[in-house]
Amino acid sequence: MAAQKNPDMGPDFAIGVPIAAFDGKGLLQGHVGGEAVLLARVGDDVLAVGGLCTHYGAPLGHGIVVGDTVRCPWHHACFDLRTGEALGAPAFDPLQRWRVERRDDRVFVTGKLPTEEHDAPLSQSDAACQQGRFVIVGGGAAGFAAAEMLRRRQFAGEITMLSSDQDGPYDRPNLSKDYLAGTAPEAWVPLRTLEFYAENKIDLQLRTTVERIDVMSRAVIAADGRVFPFDRLLLATGAEPVRLPIAGADRDHVFTLRSLADSRAIIERARHAKTAVILGAGFIGLEVAAALRRRGISVHVVAPEGHPLGAILGAELGAFIRSLHEEHGVVFHMGATVKGITGQAVTLNDGRMLDADLVVMGVGVTPRISLAVDAGIAVDRGVLVNEFLETNVAGVFAAGDVAQWHDVHTAETRRVEHWVVAQRQGQVAAENMLGARQPFLSVPFFWSQHYNVSIRYVGYARTWDDIEIDGSIANRDCLVGYKKDGTIVAIAAIGRDARALECEASMASRARKGS
Repeated sequence: MAAQKNPDMGPDFAIGVPIAAFDGKGLLQGHVGGEAVLLARVGDDVLAVGGLCTHYGAPLGHGIVVGDTVRCPWHHACFDLRTGEALGAPAFDPLQRWRVERRDDRVFVTGKLPTEEHDAPLSQSDAACQQGRFVIVGGGAAGFAAAEMLRRRQFAGEITMLSSDQDGPYDRPNLSKDYLAGTAPEAWVPLRTLEFYAENKIDLQLRTTVERIDVMSRAVIAADGRVFPFDRLLLATGAEPVRLPIAGADRDHVFTLRSLADSRAIIERARHAKTAVILGAGFIGLEVAAALRRRGISVHVVAPEGHPLGAILGAELGAFIRSLHEEHGVVFHMGATVKGITGQAVTLNDGRMLDADLVVMGVGVTPRISLAVDAGIAVDRGVLVNEFLETNVAGVFAAGDVAQWHDVHTAETRRVEHWVVAQRQGQVAAENMLGARQPFLSVPFFWSQHYNVSIRYVGYARTWDDIEIDGSIANRDCLVGYKKDGTIVAIAAIGRDARALECEASMASRARKGS
């Protein structure tokens, strides 16, 4: 009998595979009737779930098993192999579960299993929260993740999400990547349709600016005078892009990139642009550079530092990223600043002029903390929260780019501007708004795409003592480790997705032991 129906999809599990096919590995990618299925060994059990990540469709067979979970190789989503639940963002939809039968030394997948409800058990005190009024200020990664988790955990009370954006929650990383490059349709960008919020009784209030928070009366007051009382409040206000205080920064061909509206505006300008100047050589600036090159626009990058991303990734990896962009025609002006912007040019500090009918500022963001400051909520570089993401005001939580949380492993506070971190904080904050008292222990992770090269970054290294490189950066096959006091505290990986997942699991294990 043939062992597989389609070689590209792996073996056909409906006709069975020998246990030996695992060959010492925990995962086996295959299919049933042309539908991708993943077999996983967990102890003596063999479990079957959908074979593609519900986030971006990565083949989960290239991931790793950690306990009863499988981790996605691309963007590090986490799924429960026994229930299918998406335990960790950026995936939210569960995996389909499949029935497994073992006959002698072979394993067969015989059909789909029904979807399970994933409501966590609640204590009597937690149950009192179930009819409360929860308000979320912010419609980004953390806000959406919190609202989705509250309903997933069967919270029956009111959920109001107040967003100043004109669009519902969307996939922000795509705004500087495929969507901006013109290789992904706008239909891919929303995290959910607007019908999702109506069906789940999430009151999504778009174009709503919050004027102030009255913590004494437990109410959020909008700029138009509407009042939203709350029993629990989540501040997920995010951050706003920095605009350099230079002459011409307010011209109509000068953009920042934070919102879907921003990306749309850049795309519209790019339709007729010939030359773009990107101010800033960080991740957003370089991703924009790559996207605009895909559109055939000449691109110049201006930044004051010596290497692109040198402060985050180190000089050697930064130099590689520069060379990668240069191979695609990007011109760098490192060690330079901008003196002013005119209608068709950018003037550098040394007097050079660069033609520019499109300018994008990608020079960082600042957390939106003014609401918290005015309300008397403690702040530092962000809104200060404990390990449970709760502020100094009981019942008021913060998550995402605005949150500066207490890391129980290092005993430091940190604020990280990563999409996946924001989503996972939103999920943990939701659990704790329901009384779970679950510390935030997730290891920071982000990914960045530069043409056909993806970088996975795991951990957190504001500074480091040494850098170890395993493999070859030039050959696009490497694991770069950032060491502090003899310990690797962060890694950057190219072409080593499974190793990046293993590093994340190891760091998470250390964090749990230290909690």
